[in-house]
Amino acid sequence: MLTTAIAFVVALGLLIAVHEWGHYRVAVACGVKVLRFSVGFGHTLVRWKPRRQRPGQDTEFVIGAFPLGGYVRMLDEREAPVEPSERHLAFNNQPLAKRAAIVAAGPLANLVLAVLLYAAVGWWGQMEPRPVLGSPVAGSLAQAAGVRGGELVAGAAFDGEALAPVQSFEQVRWLLTRGALDGQDVRLALTAATGQGGGREVLLPLSQLQAPDADAQLFRRIGIVAPFTRPVLGEVVAGGAADRAGLRQGDLVLRAGEADIVDGAQLREWIRAQGERGQPVPAGWRIERGGRLLDIVVAPDSVLEQGRRIGRIGAYVGAPPEMAQVRHGPLDALGLGLQRTWDVSLLTVKMMGRMLVGEASIKNLSGPLTIADYAGKSASLGLLQYLVFLAMISVSLGVLNLLPLPVLDGGHLMYYLWEAVTGRSVSQAWMERLQRGGVAVLLLMMTIALFNDVTRLIG
Repeated sequence: MLTTAIAFVVALGLLIAVHEWGHYRVAVACGVKVLRFSVGFGHTLVRWKPRRQRPGQDTEFVIGAFPLGGYVRMLDEREAPVEPSERHLAFNNQPLAKRAAIVAAGPLANLVLAVLLYAAVGWWGQMEPRPVLGSPVAGSLAQAAGVRGGELVAGAAFDGEALAPVQSFEQVRWLLTRGALDGQDVRLALTAATGQGGGREVLLPLSQLQAPDADAQLFRRIGIVAPFTRPVLGEVVAGGAADRAGLRQGDLVLRAGEADIVDGAQLREWIRAQGERGQPVPAGWRIERGGRLLDIVVAPDSVLEQGRRIGRIGAYVGAPPEMAQVRHGPLDALGLGLQRTWDVSLLTVKMMGRMLVGEASIKNLSGPLTIADYAGKSASLGLLQYLVFLAMISVSLGVLNLLPLPVLDGGHLMYYLWEAVTGRSVSQAWMERLQRGGVAVLLLMMTIALFNDVTRLIG
């Protein structure tokens, strides 16, 4: 719990500080006087003024008690009287291009941060599962396309594009996510797991899915759920079905019932299916133990999980996937950061658009509770996973603030677009109406996101 709280506060504080720093830095560069730079709201925890500031600046820096936002307050005649000698430093007296640049700088700073974080992770390198596919889910698109399991993905691309080399299973999973949500078919170039021997291509018709959500059920429909793992038993729980049958840790399962077992994911699916009848169903297993072949009868227990009967044997099923170090050179890592930031931004915009027209579920909206939960989980997995989490949230923050809602930066840019086209600014009366509407929409989005958070946590 403490790790989650610390990771959440650090994440919000950093991302908000970068966002507001973008506004602040461009405002100073444009010759606008900044009165206050605040990260957080409410009771002031820390307050200071640097002794040396740029000419015309007298900025107070503040850290507030509640890290759910921040602001940069600039000299502005619409908010308070301004001395005649400082009218040229007021925000409202700046040319349209400067005002637009100052407003856009916050979201763009978040997007630049995401590029740098993704690039840093790619350059530093991390251990990721090799792109060897597990057995496809029965009746899935992957099975129908001819995926057998235990095959290495040497290349992948959207249909119609040139195949690109694949280094990790996560790269495959990301391409499948984009393809399913964008309605694009994906081509996979498959070879033997050793990377040697003849290869072949399969086409996954993801355009048939019409996927509303990027959840576990989506990948089950695609059929590619997890990387290949050897069907080896891990720790066996005393008194469980595996223990009662005489199975031991380290046993390699070759056959279960009438099914030849290829990998751990297939064995897990087979075990789960055995509990659907509500009664244990004994079946003969062929295992390898210490170089010897043994035949053992196993009757998985039937347990209730989320309203559905499934089978369990009381043992960890499947060895850890084979891992590989994925690392890029500085320039390649920077290109990867740019590409991933663009892909995530585009996917975020498309999902928001689909939710708006009812083609995607509003369950995809997440709020602070889900963000805090993922912050804690990513931090517990290590620094690199936490940096990836920060990059994704930074993209989301940047894209969200560019939406044309009057209370967000994108709304102000919308006002400036109107001013550029018509030659006159939005009237005060219309601005107040739009602000009220924007607040209402934002509150609605926050309510839905919070409801989704609570539903996920208690579900």
